[in-house]
Amino acid sequence: MAARKTSAKANTSKEELLAYYRDMLLIRRFEEKAGQLYGMGLIGGFCHLYIGQEAVVVGLEAAADDGDKRITSYRDHGHMLACGMDPKGVMAELTGRDGGYSKGKGGSMHMFSREKHFYGGHGIVGAQVPLGAGLAFADQYKGNGRVTFTYFGDGAANQGQVYETFNMAALWKLPVVFVIENNQYAMGTAQARSTSSQEIYKRGEAFGIPGEIVDGMNVLAVKDAGEKAVAHCRAGKGPYILEVKTYRYRGHSMSDPAKYRTREEVQKMREERDPIEAVRAMLLSGKHASEDDLKAIDKEIKGVVNAAAEFSKDSPEPALEELWTDIYADDIPQNA
Repeated sequence: MAARKTSAKANTSKEELLAYYRDMLLIRRFEEKAGQLYGMGLIGGFCHLYIGQEAVVVGLEAAADDGDKRITSYRDHGHMLACGMDPKGVMAELTGRDGGYSKGKGGSMHMFSREKHFYGGHGIVGAQVPLGAGLAFADQYKGNGRVTFTYFGDGAANQGQVYETFNMAALWKLPVVFVIENNQYAMGTAQARSTSSQEIYKRGEAFGIPGEIVDGMNVLAVKDAGEKAVAHCRAGKGPYILEVKTYRYRGHSMSDPAKYRTREEVQKMREERDPIEAVRAMLLSGKHASEDDLKAIDKEIKGVVNAAAEFSKDSPEPALEELWTDIYADDIPQNA
C-alpha cells in the first residue's frame, strides 16, 4: 500500500476529525447494507451507491450553517445521512415501507426532508440544477442569508439547463454553490471521452462565476473549499462553482457491472486514496484515537445501520389508501 499523508491541519481538532470519520463511515456502512438488501430483493428499481465519494458531502456539510439547503441527483443517500436525516427513515424508504421519509411511495429518487432542508435526489439528469437556483432565489428574496448547495455530476455538467441556470444565477447574484461531483465516469463513459474540456469548473467563466477544482478524496480540502465558496455567496457576490474530483468504487447503479474500467484501477484508488482511511490515519498518527477506539466506532456504526435495516424490514408496506394522500401540499407554512 502506498504511503498516506497523515497530517491534519493545525486548526483541525480531534473532535472534528472524529466527527468526519463517523459521518463518512456511517455513509459507507449504510451503502454497503443497502447493496446487500438490493441483492436480497428488498430494494427494487434503481439503487445508486455513494461508496468512495463520502468526503464530498461530509466536507461540504461541515461548511454549511443551519438553514442552508441542499439538492442533488439520484446518488443521494449519502447527502441525506450527512445532513442528519434518520438512517431508519432513509432505509425504510429504499425498501418501500411506510416508515420511510416519503411513506414508502417515492424510493431513492423521491425523498425529502423539510426539517433538514434536503430537497431531494432527482432522477432526471441535471433537473435539480435549476431547482437549486430556485431555492437560492427564494432565500435571496427573503434576505435570510442562507446558501443552497446544488450537487450534480460530471455527466450532468453537459446538460443545457445547467448553463441556462448559470446565466440566471450570475445575473441575479444568487447564493448558490454549484457542486460538480466529478467521479470521472458519466454513467459508464470516462470523462475524457464524454467531455471536451477536462476542467469543468472553468465553464462558469463565461458567466463571470468563479470556481475551483478540489480533491474530493480529502475531507479537509473539501471543507476548506466549501467555506470559501459559502463566504463568497453570503457576501452577496453571487454563485460559486466547486468541481470536486472524487471516485465511486461501485458501478453507476447496482445493475451496472462496470466493465468500462479495470479492477486494478478501482483497487488502486481504494488503497491509495480512500477518504475514510485517510482520516483514520490522521487519527492514529496524531494519537487522537487508538485502534480499539476506531473498532468501537465501527461497531457502533454497524449497530446503527443494522437497526435501520431491521426497521425497514419490519415497517409495513403503504396502505392502499395512501395512493390518494400527499398529492398536493396545501399545508406548507409561509416561512418554510
